Amino acid sequence: MGSWGGTGKPFGTEAKWHVKVQDTKNGSIQVFHTEFVVLCVGQFSGLPNIPEFLPNKGPEVFKGKVMHSEDFSALNNSTAAELIKTKRVTIVGSHKTAADIAAECANANGVKYPCTMIQRNAHWFLPSDKLSGLLLGFLYFNRFSEFLVHKPGETFLLSFVATMLSPLRWGISKLIETYLRWNLPLKKYGMLPKISFLEDMSACQTVMLPDKFYDRVEEGSIIIKNSQILSFCEEGLIIDGENQPIETDVVIFATGFKGDEKLRNIFESPVFQNNIMGSPTSTVSLYRQIIHPRIPRLAIIGYNENFSNLGRSEIKSVWLSQFLDGNLELPSIRDMEKEANMWADHIKQVTGRYFRRACISNSSIWYTDQLCRDMGCNPRRKKGFLVDLFIPYAPTDYAGLTSK
Repeated sequence: MGSWGGTGKPFGTEAKWHVKVQDTKNGSIQVFHTEFVVLCVGQFSGLPNIPEFLPNKGPEVFKGKVMHSEDFSALNNSTAAELIKTKRVTIVGSHKTAADIAAECANANGVKYPCTMIQRNAHWFLPSDKLSGLLLGFLYFNRFSEFLVHKPGETFLLSFVATMLSPLRWGISKLIETYLRWNLPLKKYGMLPKISFLEDMSACQTVMLPDKFYDRVEEGSIIIKNSQILSFCEEGLIIDGENQPIETDVVIFATGFKGDEKLRNIFESPVFQNNIMGSPTSTVSLYRQIIHPRIPRLAIIGYNENFSNLGRSEIKSVWLSQFLDGNLELPSIRDMEKEANMWADHIKQVTGRYFRRACISNSSIWYTDQLCRDMGCNPRRKKGFLVDLFIPYAPTDYAGLTSK
């Protein structure tokens, strides 16, 4: 099969992208012609994921205000404070954004106007302290931790080692779960996840709690509710197992975004749209998580999720700059697709139903090693065998990656 874009190079043909840019103030559209496009749009903005409701069961019957967390985040501080002040606020969601907004409302209103947080599935939250950071760093963010998991493209020896060390992988997960059960009132407030810490961690679902979150829960300024089904009525929200509605003034959906659909909708061409996401069960398969094998003269930075999104995006940008400067070459389309699909299958396997978030947290060092080797850089960024094996890796380890 042929080369990417016909030549395998970033430039050199007469083909150009037509980029339409709309002025949000007056609605006018300008068209720019460019040889290469870099999309740095991320997943977590632009196209909110709003639950669907049956007729007469949705926000249209509610007399209060309904908004998405993106709209709330876009408000300036004074407007946001005025919106929630002395209001009964209900947050729909179970992840970092939901907890942050709930804590903000609780700090503003206290127990007189408690904030309700409705979650469908509980996730593992870590306290915002140094010990939690150390646990994650030394148990999940070093080279040794990646010997415990299977990685895309690994050798038979590495696969054997990961299989043999799987009991240790399971034990570490249970150790952290025990620590969190012991230190946080998870079961008391319905915050005990049904999946293991390892599963949550592999899918980038584990996050840090806002400061004093459970203090606010204990005092009653945050109320946790669990429900698989949700509907609106005039007074508020109706959830599973409760006869009376949750009376509320403001409902904020912290239900995430449709990042893959947003990326797909950027293209006018049905061919490119289908290449990006061909079916509801497919993922955005990118070579080195940057280049789509079937879409020439285009790179995507920041789509995949990691526990250090900014750091990994910067390394991807360095890799891309090396490609644009002609310092590295792409393989054939067939080999690019093989590598991209291998990573897509791996992501699906380890992240389960959260595969659309394209999380590569459990093999991020392995991934970054590939980028380093492509650029001719030493992937081992620490001095000393034991230091490189056991000390956590951070973005600062890759400072000056290609400096001469």
